Amino acid sequence: MSVGVLCAVRGTAESIIVQAVEGTNGRLSVTRRCADLTELLAAAEAGLGRIAVVSVDLDLLDRESVDVLHRSGVTVVGVGDPSRPWLADRLRAYGVDVLADAPHDEAGAGDLVQGALAALDSPHAPGSRPAAVPDDGGPGPASVAPRDVDGAVVAVWGPTGAPGRTTVAVNLAAELAASSGTTLLVDADTYGGSVAQVVGLLDEAPGLAAAARAAAQGTLDLHQLARLAPVLAPDLRVLSGVSRADRWPELPASSLDVVWSVARGLARWTVVDCGFCLESDEVLTFDTRAPQRNGATISALEAADVVVVVGAADPVGIQRLVRGLGELTDLGLGSTRVVVVNRVRASVAGPRPGEAVAGALARYAGVTDAHLVPDDRPALDAALLEARTLREAVPGSPARRALAGVAARVHATVRAPVGVREVVAH
Repeated sequence: MSVGVLCAVRGTAESIIVQAVEGTNGRLSVTRRCADLTELLAAAEAGLGRIAVVSVDLDLLDRESVDVLHRSGVTVVGVGDPSRPWLADRLRAYGVDVLADAPHDEAGAGDLVQGALAALDSPHAPGSRPAAVPDDGGPGPASVAPRDVDGAVVAVWGPTGAPGRTTVAVNLAAELAASSGTTLLVDADTYGGSVAQVVGLLDEAPGLAAAARAAAQGTLDLHQLARLAPVLAPDLRVLSGVSRADRWPELPASSLDVVWSVARGLARWTVVDCGFCLESDEVLTFDTRAPQRNGATISALEAADVVVVVGAADPVGIQRLVRGLGELTDLGLGSTRVVVVNRVRASVAGPRPGEAVAGALARYAGVTDAHLVPDDRPALDAALLEARTLREAVPGSPARRALAGVAARVHATVRAPVGVREVVAH
């Protein structure tokens, strides 16, 4: 049976490629010659082809559109101009499966077709893998520069009810920066991001959204990410999130996957403050191009080397934490976890709150090593008022000591990354 080919190539190369495709003795057949990206994506989603041949300069082509093609089970062949190698680098960053020069004769078109067939027959073809693999041995879609050892990604997640995810994320990042080297704190909460406010940064231009845009265009590298993430304290950078909840479409998962990868080269630790919701927006799944509001959180959890799961130490919070742990397991997220119970206090958990919380988690969730953070309201209020971390504002706080223990546990859980390249933004 013939394999359908979608052709969205500009210039004279299109007719040469079409002739080469039709000359494969029926193995390939051009099913649609697309005038623009919209027609190409529609044809792919309709199942009209399994190979898409795309010009590097096709209007609006970016990483998100290539990701849509992959999710439709389409192998993407990028056709570039050899006189403009930087465009080829951008296509590679988009995640195309095959990168070829625009053919000028039948021989060049034949090589392009053979490359497409090889990629289609590969076990790594779309539908059997989550990301594209370039065919020329060059750097992968998310690679920007050689690195010695990748840093680690730590996702801080917790169920609904504001159990203190941001407080834990900010102070965990501060402790890791002080004890383990360069740390990047990222606000990826698409519902109520507040890291910038907590640490006293202006948030008119969210750094994460700018990084996601650069990643979508294939231009994000270590130096650009460093410029977008200002230094808050020695060895601590902050990548602010969207300040308004209605800006969540600016953080597509396909772009954030690249951001996490580049961040591994910028910092030894990347601490991501995630949103609470894990729903995959089932109502929208019929439209594969519809943005997914929770895609940012799921992307961070999938990329994380360890997930810090935060819950509140009250009856409602513990119930939500137990259910949240089960939800993570059901979705296959956060296999390596550190459980933190926040705001532990006798007024809501009884005269021995630590024992009560530990007993409930052991009984209902099988968690026997949770970290308990006392409800040190005066210290937390002082730190929030001064827009500083607990380590800076109230270093002797019991809450700060507990969170330092969480940082030590994370450090021990994930082998301490070393040798990450230092990048200075100019």
